[in-house]
Parts: sequence; C-alpha cells; structure tokens
Amino acid sequence: MIAEGKDNSQEMFPVVDEEGNILSAATRGECHGGSMLLHPVVHLHVFNSQGELYLQKRPAWKDIQPDKWDTAVGGHVDLGESIHQALLREVHEELGITDFEPQPLPHYVFQSDRERELVFPFHTTYDGAIHPSKETDGGRFWSIPEIEASIGKGL
Repeated sequence: MIAEGKDNSQEMFPVVDEEGNILSAATRGECHGGSMLLHPVVHLHVFNSQGELYLQKRPAWKDIQPDKWDTAVGGHVDLGESIHQALLREVHEELGITDFEPQPLPHYVFQSDRERELVFPFHTTYDGAIHPSKETDGGRFWSIPEIEASIGKGL
C-alpha cells in the first residue's frame, strides 16, 4: 500500500517483455525516471448501469500525471504478484470494492516521455457504494458527453 502523500521510489516492480514475461526487477524510481523499463500495471474501468464511467482524480503528490482525472483504478503489479491479485488489491485499496466481476480487455503498451507500462485493463459494471481512498482525490461518474467535452482540456 502507498503511504499517504508520497510514492515510494524504492518499491520494486517486475520488468517484463510485451507479453508479460518477467525479465528482471527495478525500483519505481528507475521505472518512472526515463529508463523506459517496461513494467506491468492493472486498470479497471467502472461503468454504472446508466453507462456512465467512474473516473478518479489523481492527487497532486503523485509522481506521474498529478492532478489529472484517470481510470477508476490504476496500479502497479508488485514483484511476485499475479495480474489478478494486483487487480483485486488495487480495486480494494483505491475504491473499497470487493464484490465486482472484472471482464478482461486486450493488454497493450503505454509509453510517455518518462515510462513504458504494459497495461492489463479490465472493465466492470457496478452500482454499489464506492469509497475512494486517500490514494486518490476522490472521483465520480461521468457521462460520455461530459468526457467527450473534456478531451484535450488538460484534465
């Protein structure tokens, strides 16, 4: 679990190939510091039964994309952890949800100017209570028109 208010730059991540096979390990600081070491992450896209998409607000203290709206759940796979274990842990940590049915989507590589991630995305429909943790600055359900109107506005 991430300590409130700071990412642990010494946290160990697996370094993988594009199929998710573990090649080695590196710290968060190395993975996020421009090395372009490919490391796995999980994302969960949470829709409600009205077709709205839950987005979380990233805190200002995050080392990647601070103060931006992001997927409902996004987190790193810990060294020695399966994709499924990481997904369950991250969803519980970030939203307090344990009773959901994740549906897998195809994995892909995301690259920014600082890092490369092998993203294992899932989606679910969920109408229960959501309890955002201190790892986020909260969140809310957005309609698709709201999302479309916000694209390109730095949110």
